[in-house]
Amino acid sequence: MTVLLSESDEVLARDRPDVDFNGRFIEVRRNLVAGRVTTPKNGKTRRVDMSAQLTDALRALQRTRKKETLKNGWGSVPDWIFCTESGGPLDGDNLRHRVFYKLLEKAELRRVRFHDLRHTFASLLLQNGESPAYVKEQMGHSSIQVTVDIYGHLIPGANRQAVDRLDDATRRNPRATRTEAAIKQ
Repeated sequence: MTVLLSESDEVLARDRPDVDFNGRFIEVRRNLVAGRVTTPKNGKTRRVDMSAQLTDALRALQRTRKKETLKNGWGSVPDWIFCTESGGPLDGDNLRHRVFYKLLEKAELRRVRFHDLRHTFASLLLQNGESPAYVKEQMGHSSIQVTVDIYGHLIPGANRQAVDRLDDATRRNPRATRTEAAIKQ
């Protein structure tokens, strides 16, 4: 499943209206920090694309929430996508310690920070040929320079591919590498 690339505070602040199942994106317009809803770090809203697999998983979770609402006698389906047993927003520390770390242990994976999922997301995109501009938009970086400074080393063979393209270009047009003096001789 594609990892949601947001900060843990952004993940927890998601509510149902933030998810567009038809457009397959999540609108990041708030964080949940210490139980308070705040604006994103840079103050800007952004859209994060959802893979088909993530879209299906969130739709399944939405169906589960409807069943839980009936079972628990909640007045309505909680606005929060990720919620407590009483329908309120999850606490970030509880998510990390009671859920995330236990899942890593059960899957026999090394313990990583929740924030590392964000880096994994960006790294995988770049290593699979996505443009730094797209990654910048998905990550919510203030500039492409931030993205390149953090993840530029992960662009596979970028320099080697560039010089290989030069070889191809000069094979197609041998005159492109000749100086004017060499052409006149």
